[in-house]
Amino acid sequence: MNKRLNFALTLALAALATQAAAQQSFAVPGAIDAAGRKVLTFVNKDPPGQRCNNNLQVASEIANFYRLPIQLLPTSLVPHLPAPSVFYGGQMITADGKDHNGLSSFQLVADVLEMEGVTKQPKPGLLFNEKVRKEYEDLRGMIKSGGK
Repeated sequence: MNKRLNFALTLALAALATQAAAQQSFAVPGAIDAAGRKVLTFVNKDPPGQRCNNNLQVASEIANFYRLPIQLLPTSLVPHLPAPSVFYGGQMITADGKDHNGLSSFQLVADVLEMEGVTKQPKPGLLFNEKVRKEYEDLRGMIKSGGK
């Protein structure tokens, strides 16, 4: 009896895992560039909301550290995709109502890029300079607090 139960549970878990994996891949326009590289895509609400602004800031941090194509799409151009959301190729990193509820972070995206072996910039951009970083974090704080 225990063997049957274990087998049934294993099959059920495998089915759920397969279903979850299938939900993680989306038809993202421009997911691959002309050179065959995966594109990092940020989908934002129209007009941008607070969470979307955060994702755009993450896009700038990623561009300062990694060499890869990045596209920013308003949801009006891709109404079939959740917004806010972030995709690497067709793989969902985060999406509204799904993983992380659409809110990305540098580390979340960087972890995916590291696992994929994405090339880093030869020299990090100015966002990682101490003085610029402080001003950048102050700006982020103002945006998150609504300018207060």
